[in-house]
Amino acid sequence: MSTEASAAPTRTWTNWAGNQKSRVRRIATPGSTAEVAQVVREAAGQGLAVKPVGTGHSFTPVAVTDGVLVRLEHLARLRSADKASGLVTVEAGMPLWRFNELLAEQGLALTNMGDIQEQTVSGAIGTGTHGTGKASASIAAQVAALELVLADGSTVSCSATERPELFEAARIGLGAIGVITSVTFRTEPAFLLAAQEEPMRLDAVLDSFDQLWQDNEHFEFWWFPHTDTTMLKRNNRTAGPAAPLSRGRTWFEDEFLSNTFYSGLLKAGRSAPRAVPAINKLAARALSARSYTDRSDKVFTSPRRFKFLEMEYALPRAATVPALREVRRMLQDAGLRISIPIEVRTAPADKLWLSTAYGRDTAYLAFHMPNGVSPTEYFENAESIMVAYDGRPHWGKLHTRDRDYFATAYPRFDDFLAVRDKADPQRVFANAYTRRVFGS
Repeated sequence: MSTEASAAPTRTWTNWAGNQKSRVRRIATPGSTAEVAQVVREAAGQGLAVKPVGTGHSFTPVAVTDGVLVRLEHLARLRSADKASGLVTVEAGMPLWRFNELLAEQGLALTNMGDIQEQTVSGAIGTGTHGTGKASASIAAQVAALELVLADGSTVSCSATERPELFEAARIGLGAIGVITSVTFRTEPAFLLAAQEEPMRLDAVLDSFDQLWQDNEHFEFWWFPHTDTTMLKRNNRTAGPAAPLSRGRTWFEDEFLSNTFYSGLLKAGRSAPRAVPAINKLAARALSARSYTDRSDKVFTSPRRFKFLEMEYALPRAATVPALREVRRMLQDAGLRISIPIEVRTAPADKLWLSTAYGRDTAYLAFHMPNGVSPTEYFENAESIMVAYDGRPHWGKLHTRDRDYFATAYPRFDDFLAVRDKADPQRVFANAYTRRVFGS
């Protein structure tokens, strides 16, 4: 185990987007569960807070601390894989892209994924990372068991049948229950997805939103503000055969157009905000339809090279169309210039205590702003609309909600707090963000 220390907070950690920074007393990089437990015991004995961190893909200060930052990159091994049961156990610091490769080698796959795979498995489940789907969405919903180091340094296992309340709280727990050291996933036999992507007018998508949701296993769209154009994506299982995009087309469309070229457009928009509507129209005209069939994780995910800030809210699915139309009116009335498309996805109701889809069929509206441009006015205006529709913010994306709001938004919120009080009475795993969203 490697540890960097000093008498005062001097070590610095920055998240992926660059909007959150920690000046920490110590950075620990444990390589085993026993070493994680040692770090927690030592920190607690010194009165220092402990926060685990993965790849830093959260936009909120969920991992910020002035105490001990626990980096998990050396805790990233495959522990077991049972192809018959589909149960696969990996250590918490394994990045999702590596996990997907290992699953493919075993002939297995996750049922659903988000649209990037750079996060660690523990970071993805702990903040409620999700994809889009009619019957599945959340990565945390695919978790069968966890191994945790608690605030007293003890190591425990939990599942739906073993310490079930601890399991429910820790699956989406923002690192406030304990340090996750391994995750057991329920996987399934590897499968192919047939992807259809095409531009479509916004009003046509909104008018047929319910039908698009009903007809597809995975459906989402991106709307380019200041235009009437969306990019519609539909992914459905198929027996094959596989027909992936060529390497050259993948590079041109997913790397050059979606990242290099688009980064240039964002830079132009930062330099000349008044040109953003024209730039968006140019970007929308560059969209073209494509269809391909590939391994599920390769269809679910795509590279994101440019930096941005993001806010995302989960709404009752029935509120999607009126809410987005209200957002469109707000942009017109406020005169805002928004260069990154708004992303819309769906999820089925689930029973995870702090899942944004708890108890209701859900749609997600995600708002982005490129780095270097203040998101404040845009996010505040959009958030006021989301809140009016009983929205729940993504735990890892920017928002201004607090404990009082969440106490009414989540029926099992008090149950979560009761588990937290028992698991971490001294708030070893607390920071300013958990105190805001959970209380002290």
